[in-house]
Amino acid sequence: MFDQLEELIIKFDDISQQVNDPKIIADQDTWRKLMKELSNLEPIVVKYKEYKSTLEAIEESLLMLEDNLEADFEALVKEELAENKRRVEPLENELKILLIPKDPNDDKNVIVEIRGGAGGDEAALFAADLYRMYSRFSERSKWKSELMSVNESGIGGFKEVIFMLRGDGAYSRLKYESGVHRVQRIPTTESGGRIHTSTVTVAVLPEAEEVDVEINMNDIVTDVFRSSGNGGQSVNTTDSAVRLTHTPSGIVVSCQDEKSQLKNKEKALKVLRARLYELELQKQKAEIAAEKKSQVGTGARNERIRTYNFPQGRVTDHRVGLTLHKLDQVLDGDLEEIISTLTTVDQAEKLKQSAV
Repeated sequence: MFDQLEELIIKFDDISQQVNDPKIIADQDTWRKLMKELSNLEPIVVKYKEYKSTLEAIEESLLMLEDNLEADFEALVKEELAENKRRVEPLENELKILLIPKDPNDDKNVIVEIRGGAGGDEAALFAADLYRMYSRFSERSKWKSELMSVNESGIGGFKEVIFMLRGDGAYSRLKYESGVHRVQRIPTTESGGRIHTSTVTVAVLPEAEEVDVEINMNDIVTDVFRSSGNGGQSVNTTDSAVRLTHTPSGIVVSCQDEKSQLKNKEKALKVLRARLYELELQKQKAEIAAEKKSQVGTGARNERIRTYNFPQGRVTDHRVGLTLHKLDQVLDGDLEEIISTLTTVDQAEKLKQSAV
């Protein structure tokens, strides 16, 4: 590990010099790539320097204690020595985590798809609740949100809603949200006061660039039709809605929220590209999972990951056994504790696997 860290310091210093070279600065694409690499290396380099500094301080204290010191000064040196020794193991653990190979998609924006599952109207209403939850989390994270497609139910819920979240590390923060979210509550339409259980599926897809997924437009069947629902004066008057069918995979994407047919097609292509990219990622994950399965799960859409229990005001994430009695705060976008716990457990699992 330490040989690898020394090499990273040399690499960091080399890139630091390159980004100040006028020739590199003139080539903005190369400069941006180097700056991103520098940014990724910096936390590791800073932590390793802190680790080395701690070891040097320990060595210095041990040398000082070989001399005849005054009692008060000797006590201070021993106290500092003990404190630095306590820091060594936590710093080593932090370095191991920082050296875990980074998911190449972690810095990507995400496309989130929420669909009502079992439960009819109640599932559609909870889909709207989850949309608001992620929108509020996006606001807290200072990300930008863009609605891609929505299919509303008649009572204010969503049969399906697709939206994009743009921001630093969006995928790294939300990638554990994919799966089945279960809600237990008394529907407003329930006169007998019985608790119903409904489900909603969430899929978090990393935004795919054209270089990630090459789409042959000859493989796409494009249909246009008139919009329905919200959409202003163009609703039912122009063929602005677009449906794309990718024949090799059978994936169908529709978008009708823009008044412009061209903009709807652009949005539909983004969603299609993300779904095709996810399809490839799931194949890779399945191969890895055949040998080693992460404790936080595979992220499959049919995997039940969380229950929101309204009568008891609690949220339980079944993958890590985390239960929080703050349902209202979570639904208002306070996902930090859940996401941090899932991230920590996943990192611990990867560390364990790397040690095998």
